Amino acid sequence: MLTQSEPCAAPRGGLLPVSTRVMNLATFLTQSARRLGDEIGLVWGDDVWTWGEIEARVAAMAAALAARGVRKGDRVLVQSKNCNQMFESMFACFRLGAVWVPTNFRQTPAEVAYLASASGATALVCHADFPDHAAEALAAAPIATAISIGPSTFGESYDDLVAAHRATPAPTAPVDRDDPAWFFFTSGTTGRPKAAVLTHGQMAFVVTNHLCDLMPGTTHRDASLVVAPLSHGAGIHQLAQVAHGAKTVIPGAARFDVAEAWQLVERWRVTNMFTVPTIVKMLTEHPAVARHDHSSLRYVIYAGAPMYREDQKHALAVLGPCLVQYFGLGEVTGNITVLPPDLHRLEDGPDARVGTCGYPRTGMEVEIQDDAGRPLPAGETGEICVTGPAVFAGYYDNEEANRKAFRNGFFRTGDLGHLDAEGFLYITGRASDMYISGGSNVYPREIEEKALTHPAIDEIAIVGVPDARWGEVGVAVCVLKAGASLEADALVDFLKDKVSAYKLPRRVEFWEALPKSGYGKITKKAIREELAARGAI
Repeated sequence: MLTQSEPCAAPRGGLLPVSTRVMNLATFLTQSARRLGDEIGLVWGDDVWTWGEIEARVAAMAAALAARGVRKGDRVLVQSKNCNQMFESMFACFRLGAVWVPTNFRQTPAEVAYLASASGATALVCHADFPDHAAEALAAAPIATAISIGPSTFGESYDDLVAAHRATPAPTAPVDRDDPAWFFFTSGTTGRPKAAVLTHGQMAFVVTNHLCDLMPGTTHRDASLVVAPLSHGAGIHQLAQVAHGAKTVIPGAARFDVAEAWQLVERWRVTNMFTVPTIVKMLTEHPAVARHDHSSLRYVIYAGAPMYREDQKHALAVLGPCLVQYFGLGEVTGNITVLPPDLHRLEDGPDARVGTCGYPRTGMEVEIQDDAGRPLPAGETGEICVTGPAVFAGYYDNEEANRKAFRNGFFRTGDLGHLDAEGFLYITGRASDMYISGGSNVYPREIEEKALTHPAIDEIAIVGVPDARWGEVGVAVCVLKAGASLEADALVDFLKDKVSAYKLPRRVEFWEALPKSGYGKITKKAIREELAARGAI
């Protein structure tokens, strides 16, 4: 639902009515441009822009959109790989009070067409590399304005529009706390993607919280490397950089290049980056990490999934104490827990807190609930639920999903876990990942962690599949390390003294690679689909 601010209630006890007006998120950019106008704010490949230049370009694009009828509350679909124009489009939309609707650029034209329709987009900004996506989006939604990043046949030139509107910048629209700023589409692992409505007031808290809990001390002297699509978590991370004037560095290569990433870390003295565990693994296992100076790194932030302990220990050995883990869904804009660098331990032991994703973020409350919504005590497993200012306003035009998502004032994450006596959270896994074998609940992550201690295993995912005798059994899909060999029986034997017999996978398969989402996360839905396609289910 698109929410508008409720009228203020009549004042009580002599108090004045409370205003719901908040700062427009585009003001973060304006403030940095005023203070740091001649300093570099954005790097993309070999090109650089100062804060003053970015502000001028954003103001001009906002004016161009306004001239084409885009108004406060209108949705602007953006289909683009990372580039300066995509970065700017976020702030141009915010400036008008319009809603930024970024897609994952790796999605198919049909998937993007669905997002166009589901969001009710009336304008499109699309990179010239995606003409088929533009065509299907234009056919699926009442889009009156199409803008092309680069030469194309489907829209007006983004850069030409910026040049034409330099003299008529758009003013920054006033906004209320609950005015939508961003439709953050979920990954759709359990169905079609849903548009989580992120608001100006909510996002201002999220930015403050990121700077407080994830990257304390970040200033205009810092630099942040982008190694994930700006359409999701990386975009939120970069918004926090803009708020404190830290430069954003976007690699120039069309595809993620580990060697280039380390070159950029050294060249720009990068101090932080946002990524996911699989990319941390790629970065720290690549030989380029040893060829470049990465001593500037203070915060290598990973989220999206817990990092397997063996991968965590390797990354700590290579990078030193700069890892930061956070747990958070798009609906809570990443703000559930944090595990800062000083709580990451290289050696196992009582202080290592192996398996935790940290403690609740500042201003947020985490509660473990049973199936009826009752809070559970420390040590008991249930659904992880959260409340606080970072929780989204709801799903756009999806009341059924909203009813399922909220209970007793808490957002239900769909993840299972428990809190310890000190409030540290341990994630067991997605509720959808759990399977029941012979009447017993099996949480794959526990077995996966044990399997990854085998020297031949590089990656593993265990999924439950139907079984006539046991109801469900586990199938382990493994990727071996280069040059390694392993038999299925040998892996099961390796696990026998580490997990209970009913948790052992009944079948082991070896694949060249595991399917991953556009954000680098292993997707068990895709693994099940591939198993079915291979006739293994």
